[in-house]
Amino acid sequence: MTRSARTPLPFRMILVPIAFSVALAGCGWMNPMNWFGPSERVQTLEPKGGYAAALQDDRPLVPQVTDLRIDRTLTGAIVSATGLPPTQGWWNAALVAENGGLPVDGVITYRFVAAPPPTVSPDAHRALSPESRELTAAASINATRLAQTRRVVVIGAENSRAVTR
Repeated sequence: MTRSARTPLPFRMILVPIAFSVALAGCGWMNPMNWFGPSERVQTLEPKGGYAAALQDDRPLVPQVTDLRIDRTLTGAIVSATGLPPTQGWWNAALVAENGGLPVDGVITYRFVAAPPPTVSPDAHRALSPESRELTAAASINATRLAQTRRVVVIGAENSRAVTR
């Protein structure tokens, strides 16, 4: 066997996979550049009263804030608050940060809000245990903001609770 007879085999082993790859890359289903078309302008519907009105939170404050804890995490902390509404059925509880969650003079303040039940049943005012009416909400504080914070305050309608470090 001569040397020239051995040369085409390695050349074919390289050329065939390269040619196959180039052919597949040209196909639309394999080319990531063709997965999405060009962007187009679409009309959006602005909320009534503008975007600031859409961001307004109409949920009332939970009457009593009964507990407040802060648990450290790898990325900052989690603020957990427990509240006590007057009746059963309150929902969509949240800690809403004041000032965009930025500390003011080392204090981050949250409002503890929740949505009241859509309709109040006659049994809603029965003497139910406080534990059966409790709501819990949480919010996170990143490490940068936590480093600037000395105190966390959660405000309810009748009281507030605070944790200081």
